[in-house]
Amino acid sequence: MAAAGDGPWLDDAAGRLVRPFTVSNGRTRPSIALDLLSHLRATGVTPIGYLGPEHAQVLDLCRTTVSVAEVAAHLKLPAVVTKVLLSDLVDCGALTTKPPEFTHNPTDRALLEAVLDGLRRQL
Repeated sequence: MAAAGDGPWLDDAAGRLVRPFTVSNGRTRPSIALDLLSHLRATGVTPIGYLGPEHAQVLDLCRTTVSVAEVAAHLKLPAVVTKVLLSDLVDCGALTTKPPEFTHNPTDRALLEAVLDGLRRQL
């Protein structure tokens, strides 16, 4: 049975009925370099030509600034497939991207230990 609003492509029991690579037309590499923490935001430019329903979902999600990881989680797609979709939208001017801004050194040992400790508590 399909979940509300998901159309025929998702099934509660079976999961996604379309393979992720079909969403990106078989492409496995984005045209631009995107980090999982890269920030994206819609520009308001309407893409010319046909884009899939996932592209429309991405534009809706990116009305506010979001990361690549957040978009992938909302779409329930692998990060690499999501990056291909995002690069399509950046290429046509519908999205802007900027690298992540760190307020802390991402390789700071204390920060990494705190993250590890938090993950251990979740398991």
